Amino acid sequence: MENISSPDESPDVGYGYQPSPSSVDDQSPTETTGFSTLSGYSFAYCRTNSETSAFSEHTDENSWSETGSPMSSRGMKSPTRAVLSRLGMRQHKTIADDPETIDLELELMKERFSKLLLGEDMSGGGKGVSTAVTISNSITNLYASMFGQHQRLEPLHPDKKIMWKREMNCLLSICDYIVEFVTTSQKFQDGTTVEALTSRPRSDIYINLPALRKLDAMLLEILDSFEATEFWYAEQGSMSSNSTRAGSFRKIIQVQPQPQRKEEKWWLPVVCVPSGGISEKARKHLRHKRDCANQIHKAAMAINSSILSEMEIPESYMASLPKSGKASVGDSIYRHMYSAEKFSPEHLLDSLNISSEHEALELADKIEASMYTWKRKTCMPQSKSSWVMVKDLVSEDRTDKNHVLAERAESLLFSLKQRYPELSQTTLDTSKIHFNKDVGKAILESYSRVLESLAFNVVAWIEDVLFVDKTMKNQEE
Repeated sequence: MENISSPDESPDVGYGYQPSPSSVDDQSPTETTGFSTLSGYSFAYCRTNSETSAFSEHTDENSWSETGSPMSSRGMKSPTRAVLSRLGMRQHKTIADDPETIDLELELMKERFSKLLLGEDMSGGGKGVSTAVTISNSITNLYASMFGQHQRLEPLHPDKKIMWKREMNCLLSICDYIVEFVTTSQKFQDGTTVEALTSRPRSDIYINLPALRKLDAMLLEILDSFEATEFWYAEQGSMSSNSTRAGSFRKIIQVQPQPQRKEEKWWLPVVCVPSGGISEKARKHLRHKRDCANQIHKAAMAINSSILSEMEIPESYMASLPKSGKASVGDSIYRHMYSAEKFSPEHLLDSLNISSEHEALELADKIEASMYTWKRKTCMPQSKSSWVMVKDLVSEDRTDKNHVLAERAESLLFSLKQRYPELSQTTLDTSKIHFNKDVGKAILESYSRVLESLAFNVVAWIEDVLFVDKTMKNQEE
């Protein structure tokens, strides 16, 4: 079988991914979470903070070396935990030079194999989650362990980088055995032609997995490019008198024309620049890497959205839909969607004055629920395929009221997600991930989600530096 590209290969300079998070958000020191903390002006919810990850243990900043493996037990001490910790800290050595590595790798494989079979149910009572959810949780928790406390624009710690590549390579190797059978013609020397079934990687994995590996390598390369910088970080409260203090903030690049800052988050490191700002060369480097990371974020977001759209809608979600779409979205939004001859989702969003991501997420859930309510009323197929395929399958009258409202709700939801690219997973997305049984889709969805989060964080860290540089430069003028 064809070997899908290695995650260790050097990424190309060109960023050719043009399709259109999200990010793990800040958590206060009093909040324990299994997900990453990012610097910047961001909201309280994130795409990686999904309910499907509630089956796995949490991490803190002092425990990454002990919980580097996403397969560590929850609520109990594993006898192989020390082994995993030692394995994560080891430098690269050949097996021939270090026979002890064989035993360590074997213990790691036993641990991983056991967790997958048990479905994270350490009691062995058969009440564990599905294999797909287990692997999704493993990728999410591995990301949290490796990047959860990485809050600066600097290379990832070498040991963490080694562990990230090795653990992800092991988890992604499952895709090597997810194949589909196709008919091929084989011609023999005597001229006879015989049709035979041959296996090849499943089409969604064949297309998306190499792209995700490439995006992964490119993000690590971006972080590695900031080893020697003209800026530095200081903990708040320990700033020198000649350095500029700037609180953490998040900027929505495509929506807000100017950076916006919210309250200080004192537990995050603060960017410092020299008097007069950084050099023009360093400034150009930051802008170039920001643009690259932004394109990576769009590509990962597009892949994640595509995979989620192909997942089956759970029956429990359909059963929970309101009987009336109007009751879900409210009278004001319903009147605007129903009465307007030329519906403008952007104009409607502007009139709502959404002040936080929490409000945006609640609105997204309501719009999505009403959309499926109207679709159900028009007997539109609840398809696993993309929206375009759904529209092609519809044969009802295009002027039907419920059909028009469903289409307008769909466009409104799309505009809302474009306006808030870091929007957390909706109730439907979380439900799809939780009830998904397809291991291949689980891997692609979780891998694209954590890369989307990392890319969003990188853009935020670069924006932090550029904002402080601009502030210092204006002060000098």
